[in-house]
Amino acid sequence: MCQLEALLTLAKQKGIEEAEVYQVKSQSRPVFFEGNRLKQLESSQSEGTALRIWRKGCPGLAVAYGKVEAVTLVDKAIALSEINSSETVELTAARTDIHSPIGQELPVEQLIELGQGAIGKIRDFYPETVCSAEFECETETTTLVNTQSLYCQYTETALSYYLGVELVRGEDFLGIYDGEYIIDTPGSDLGSPEASCDRIVDSIVQRLEWAQNNGSPLTGKVPVLFTPNAATLLWDTVCMALNGKRVLEGSSPWSDSVGKMVTSPWLTVQQQPDKLPYSCPFDDEGTPTQTLKLITEGRLEQFYCDRLVGRELGLKTTGNGFRPDLGSYPTPSLVNCIIQPGSGSLSDLIKQLDRGIIVDQILGGGADISGDFSINVDLGYRVEKGQIVGRVKDTAIAGNVYTILKEIVTLDSDRIWSGSYYTPSVIVEGLSVVA
Repeated sequence: MCQLEALLTLAKQKGIEEAEVYQVKSQSRPVFFEGNRLKQLESSQSEGTALRIWRKGCPGLAVAYGKVEAVTLVDKAIALSEINSSETVELTAARTDIHSPIGQELPVEQLIELGQGAIGKIRDFYPETVCSAEFECETETTTLVNTQSLYCQYTETALSYYLGVELVRGEDFLGIYDGEYIIDTPGSDLGSPEASCDRIVDSIVQRLEWAQNNGSPLTGKVPVLFTPNAATLLWDTVCMALNGKRVLEGSSPWSDSVGKMVTSPWLTVQQQPDKLPYSCPFDDEGTPTQTLKLITEGRLEQFYCDRLVGRELGLKTTGNGFRPDLGSYPTPSLVNCIIQPGSGSLSDLIKQLDRGIIVDQILGGGADISGDFSINVDLGYRVEKGQIVGRVKDTAIAGNVYTILKEIVTLDSDRIWSGSYYTPSVIVEGLSVVA
């Protein structure tokens, strides 16, 4: 705290009206596996400090990594403020908000054991597979202080891991990739690291089983089941359309749709910032985060915004001002995106498909704010009469996200985390399938 306070004090001495310091410290220990074997161990520490100032109403942002030379950082911020235009100062009022650390550290030996165990279990079922993996335990502390006497800090320790399984049969290549991000705390939905790994291993083995045979491709408009891994294609666009900055720019097709039906009534979307592992007590402007009801049974409830966008829209900030990186100003972003589940399991959804495809992994980028997309299916399966008959290859799907959100048939109850989305599988209609 002393170093950060010293930066604010020096900034004031140099004639700066207002300032804030945002600092992130992290320590990580990644473990890498390649070709079914342990490849290397690493250990790293990093520290980044961003100083944002307003001098004569003009903003300046300077960043330093590692040891901070206070005079140099302040002078750099002042120099940058001289080339910027004056703006309204956006600072959070005085508050002390220090949170107890969450999560537990995992020793390197346990990371190695988790990786070896996961690879061993996969190869017990499919010994011809070639597996790669990365297991990393990282502790990160975020601190924000400003000249309004704001002091916010939280620390979390998380395990993130990735498993890649590749299988070559003649000229046929199959790649399945999965992983998870967990914070090991009592009562966590994800359970222990061991339980999490077992769940991912079981999922990979199931997909290997489904892909043992190649099915003939489907074409035309058929029902498509997106697994949580692929459903992010839909939710990425939903989050863009709900972004207050997009509304301010006039690029969101939902700009004038608050209170109106924008999707199928099957869809309910919220932000729940206290839900682990993608949780956050305050945003990068120091505003406390909050639960947001974004879409309720298809009806648009509200947009999310930071302090600047909220002011421009005539709204209050929703506590969603986050920095893409240290050298960037805060911009609206969600902590997480929680999709309300339906009923039944993934198996129940598959049984509902008389003739359709399952999309599990996609290649290339998704849709932009327009909602239009055309993507290749990296991993998918053909379904006939409620049964998976094999993997589909050389297949692409195309459509518009906003259109198919109105064509949601059903969702299952088996939600999992896919990135910061907590999502079920979903069946939609109206997509074009091309082979």
